[in-house]
Amino acid sequence: RENLPSHFKFKEYCPQVFRNLRERFGIDDQDYQVSLTRSPPHWEGSDRRFLLSSDRTLVVKELSSEDVADVHGLLSHYHQYVVQCHGSTLLPRFLGMYRVSVDSEETYLLVMRNMFSHRLPVHRKYDLKGSLVSREASDKEKGKDLPTLKDMDFLNKNEKVYVGEEDQKDFMEKLKRDVEFLVQLKIMDYSLLLGIHEVGRAEQEEEEEVEEEE
Repeated sequence: RENLPSHFKFKEYCPQVFRNLRERFGIDDQDYQVSLTRSPPHWEGSDRRFLLSSDRTLVVKELSSEDVADVHGLLSHYHQYVVQCHGSTLLPRFLGMYRVSVDSEETYLLVMRNMFSHRLPVHRKYDLKGSLVSREASDKEKGKDLPTLKDMDFLNKNEKVYVGEEDQKDFMEKLKRDVEFLVQLKIMDYSLLLGIHEVGRAEQEEEEEVEEEE
């Protein structure tokens, strides 16, 4: 406590609602707190809007005050939807929202579940909207270590994702239900985030790491 600035304030928004959401998503409160506080979160690549918890299970996004108002506006609908679908959704999993004030400078933070595996590295990721209009990543974006590619890039690379029949049915049911929910809220700007882990590439990278250690 003595290391905190003299004018430090911390506010948790809608604690009961977010606690219930964490419960619906099967996240233990103690595990959640440990993930956030064991070690400082770190920036995810070159994107300075997102932080990853040290165990890579949580994503922390900085919000504007307008964003906070937007989340407040949809939170009751979102909570009700998560309850109805028993936490089975492809939507972002909101786990907590906070305001940190240091010397009157305010920062708003939204904590979400990391939708990618915290164990397996993602080798390629796509932001897919189902449209080809202006849906190709810029040269600047493609120059990043892990660029966020788009629909045209997916087609140009001739990517294919093979999903079993049962998983496909489950996925499409979730997707249809989620989209209907977003339509009800009149939300239009959304997309599907797809991460690809290459097993062969991962094995090769592990072998190279072992050789370097030797």
